[in-house]
Amino acid sequence: MSGPLGFLLNPQPPRQHPYHLGGLSEILNLHALNEARAEITTWPGYAVTPLVALQGLASKAGLGNILYKDEGSRFGLGSFKALGGAYAVLRYLKKEVSRQLGVEPDTSSLIRGEHREITEMLTVVCATDGNHGKSVAWGARNFGCKCVIYVHAHVSQARRDAIAAYGASVLEVKGAYDDAVRKAADDALENGWQVISDTSYEGYTEVPRDVMQGYGIIAAEAATQFPAGVRPTHVFVQGGVGGVAASLCSWFWESYGSDAPRFIIVEPANADCLIRSAGAGKPTPAAGDLDTIMAGLACGEVSVIAWEILREGADAFLTVTDEAAASCMRLLAEAPFGDARVVAGESAVAGLAGVLLAATDPEKRKALGLSESSVVMLVGTEGATDPALYEQIVGRSADAVRDSMLQVADA
Repeated sequence: MSGPLGFLLNPQPPRQHPYHLGGLSEILNLHALNEARAEITTWPGYAVTPLVALQGLASKAGLGNILYKDEGSRFGLGSFKALGGAYAVLRYLKKEVSRQLGVEPDTSSLIRGEHREITEMLTVVCATDGNHGKSVAWGARNFGCKCVIYVHAHVSQARRDAIAAYGASVLEVKGAYDDAVRKAADDALENGWQVISDTSYEGYTEVPRDVMQGYGIIAAEAATQFPAGVRPTHVFVQGGVGGVAASLCSWFWESYGSDAPRFIIVEPANADCLIRSAGAGKPTPAAGDLDTIMAGLACGEVSVIAWEILREGADAFLTVTDEAAASCMRLLAEAPFGDARVVAGESAVAGLAGVLLAATDPEKRKALGLSESSVVMLVGTEGATDPALYEQIVGRSADAVRDSMLQVADA
């Protein structure tokens, strides 16, 4: 695979101090993660997602191994977002019921509808490119409140329908994702709704912190799945507003300390708010038009609390093109080097595109310390969340790819 690769080493040396210093543990920490994990792992349908070893692909790229955490099966929602939005909805509803009754309800009572006289009067709202809105809508249905989701014009009908299937009202906003974020916040203020956003901004940080804390389960699970005696030397992870990247970065930083892997953020070339923020040393909007097939990463502005972690924890920032992402989707579906086939959506493969392009560029390979002994962890953040677009890009449906996976397994 070839193609242009935007590249920036973090101008601020990463991990200048232990994680608990500088106030970073006030944003995300292992104690709060353990609370989230204890809750989420009790939900019906919870299962640890696979960690797929792409050894053949790694060898082809001159790496020791590539470990791909496949989030496509998470709670049947098709993406990692199920861990964040629904958890934040639950936290909000528990606080509201507790405020009115004087005692915090347990999760099972909310699922059974025992407090619907309170929860049905509450409405949660968010903006989305697809996956986060589906998680919030799913959480609202499961725990018993109303839900309104704002989408921009480029969100596909398939993604809108997937959200509406959970009972949410789906409203279109003119402009891009960040315009939808502002519209959701304005309407929530006017109507007394609760914003459940995966991005933070001035005056709004508590709920995004809950969302991000849920994402940390990805790293916690992966740590139990690494081969014996193996830890990743590098993590390449998608950008977007920075939420999942900051969550994983904080987990590795706090858990492994000085042995934490190098952490590289990858985002679309047309939605490059993180690399621009790194270059400017402060949150800076994307310069691109946000038009990218990587819909879940089409974000123009960083989450301010995610940025607090990434500005010190990220080692480098990359941008990749849509063409590189599409090539990686096909590569995972075809598995030409003997690895297991993987169904990966458009936003799932940014990290893979980043590491493959960097590994084949001598200058960037050296700068990132990539070698034949490197173990790279990736997070496949979604499956085929837009089935029609997946088939258009890959050349066959996600079901056909899964069928071929079963045929190989049976052979």
